[in-house]
Amino acid sequence: MTNANPFTQRSELAFELPPFALIQEEHYLPAFYAGMQAQLAEVREILDTPGDATFENTIVALEKSGKVLERVSMVFFNRTSSDTNDALEAMRAEIAPKLSAHHDAIMLNPKFFARIKGLFDNRDSLNLTTEDSWLLERYYKDLIQSGAHLSDEQRARLTELNGALSKLSTTFSKNLLADTNELAVIVDSADELDGLTANQIASAATAAADRGLVGKWLLAQVNFTGNPLLDSLTNRSLRKRIMESSLQKGNQNNSNDNKSVLLEMVKLRAERAQLFGVNSHAEHITAVETAENPANVHAMLQKIAPAAVRNATLEAADLEKSAGTAIESWDWGFYTEKVRLEKYSIDTAKMRPYFELERVLHDGVFFAANKLFGITFKERPDLVTYHPEARTFEVSNEDGTPLGLFIGDFFTRDSKRGGAWMNSLVKQNYLLSQLPVVVNNLNVPKPPAGQPALLTLDFTTTLFHEFGHALHGLLSQVKYPRVSGTAVQRDFVEFPSQVNEMWIMWPEVLNNYARHYETGELMPQEWVDSLNAASTFNEGFATTSYLAAAVLDLAWHSLTSDQATEINDVEAFEAKALADYGLDFAPVPTRYRSTYFSHIFDGGYSAGYYGYIWSEVLDADTVDWFKENGGLLRKNGDHFRQTLLGRGGSIDSMQMFRNFRGRDSKIEPLLKRRGLL
Repeated sequence: MTNANPFTQRSELAFELPPFALIQEEHYLPAFYAGMQAQLAEVREILDTPGDATFENTIVALEKSGKVLERVSMVFFNRTSSDTNDALEAMRAEIAPKLSAHHDAIMLNPKFFARIKGLFDNRDSLNLTTEDSWLLERYYKDLIQSGAHLSDEQRARLTELNGALSKLSTTFSKNLLADTNELAVIVDSADELDGLTANQIASAATAAADRGLVGKWLLAQVNFTGNPLLDSLTNRSLRKRIMESSLQKGNQNNSNDNKSVLLEMVKLRAERAQLFGVNSHAEHITAVETAENPANVHAMLQKIAPAAVRNATLEAADLEKSAGTAIESWDWGFYTEKVRLEKYSIDTAKMRPYFELERVLHDGVFFAANKLFGITFKERPDLVTYHPEARTFEVSNEDGTPLGLFIGDFFTRDSKRGGAWMNSLVKQNYLLSQLPVVVNNLNVPKPPAGQPALLTLDFTTTLFHEFGHALHGLLSQVKYPRVSGTAVQRDFVEFPSQVNEMWIMWPEVLNNYARHYETGELMPQEWVDSLNAASTFNEGFATTSYLAAAVLDLAWHSLTSDQATEINDVEAFEAKALADYGLDFAPVPTRYRSTYFSHIFDGGYSAGYYGYIWSEVLDADTVDWFKENGGLLRKNGDHFRQTLLGRGGSIDSMQMFRNFRGRDSKIEPLLKRRGLL
């Protein structure tokens, strides 16, 4: 890597925003290889330090190491998730196993482990601060979780397994993106699109034209089962085509098929768990989460599942009355909207003009954050990002001091993976005097040029949710990068983002953003009242669909090594796992089938997808606290920021919650919210 490579030095741009105008594809691989080499040299220097190990010459030195590798990794993996191409995917396939081996070369080094274990064993005599002590504990537990304590033979096999799994994860992601694009439904006549708005139809025509299909309409697939368009399309055969295509992602027995990929991943993860002396991958993963073990997760899910299926069955009966026929999975969304209209006079399609993207962003999301935390947002079009559609906002504290940068990348494109997520490009920390740079990615259908982007209520919810993750990164106030922002236990990470959804329907916020994009009139109050009255409507469906996915994740990752070797039929395994849990209700398919379950096969949620509802227990309890204490008030925001959001992962997650709430969480608010009492 030459000095001309932009990753060589810390960026000189505002907030250390990566110099995207200078970054070229040929810069990535040299920076990766040089970054790995540099970090290994830094670690060798730490291990060769004369004298006794200290917190400063070991833990703090580690926190300062690997910064070239960190810079290129954050930019590269944000790019491959949001705007990839064949060249980048080839680089990802090359570098993934190398990064895995690099990680293992450090984390499985016996000398490294001995040095940190010595510090950990004597931690009470080191006069550490609370944050220092927790950081040392995290490093020690990370090493144990990585296998540093294993024998030489076991560590060698572990390195092989980790490398193979990194390759398989990359393959899974590449296959899924290709298959999702291939399974987009092409429509030849606009007549088939009856029920969609003019804006939606125009977006579909634009998407088709972008693929060279002028005169046709393209209905893109989404990452989960089904499609938001199923709520509106009157053409039942088209709805069926969309649903059946959705369910086949990664499962077409073609070059993009993911069945063999995930089966191999499950086997290797089970073998890896056996090396750690536990029965399953789920046992290994949950041991360091707030859940502590799979039994605790199942205990909670089993409280919820029967009530969820019961409610879904009752909902299906209502839908069948409206339809006059048996309900299939592709009918659910369409007749749900009809019954919603009949029962509550709610027509969600008519609400879209009141959810225009710019107004939701500025007058909803940013407005609520300003009221709660005093922070302000100023768009910075002068700052170049990784894609023309990714926009940068400078974020400031109430006193005008800089807080960080927020990048919003809202529209779908063929080069972006499905779903919505938050990434960090720079992590807040006092050690290196860095302020945060965070990214939110969504997949809102892009409107034709000059037309407004009108959101569904679901997309509005997603925008608030992902911004909750962004706030977790932006409001971080910690010393060390390792514990910055969202670096908390995996089954805690969704908690702050779910809390941020509460402001969607908060009157002061709703009345500020839910205005007709043409006339500026407020959303009719009777619609708002109906939405509130219908808060538990269709929750049987939503909870059952989610639980089915969470159970599939646990089922795959609760297999022992011997059991995993015997599985060869993905669909049969899925069917049995759902039936065993009582979640096999055909009109409500699982939110993710295994072949497109990227959360667990190409993400950090393996044996952890349960974390959404696990975190929602905390979220629902927190929403009650805000309501009890006056809601959208600065004093409440300051308390939430100081006791929880600002602490990142610098103390135990559940202790943070107790510091905020004053007690342990209760499950009753969640059950009430989802209509499961």
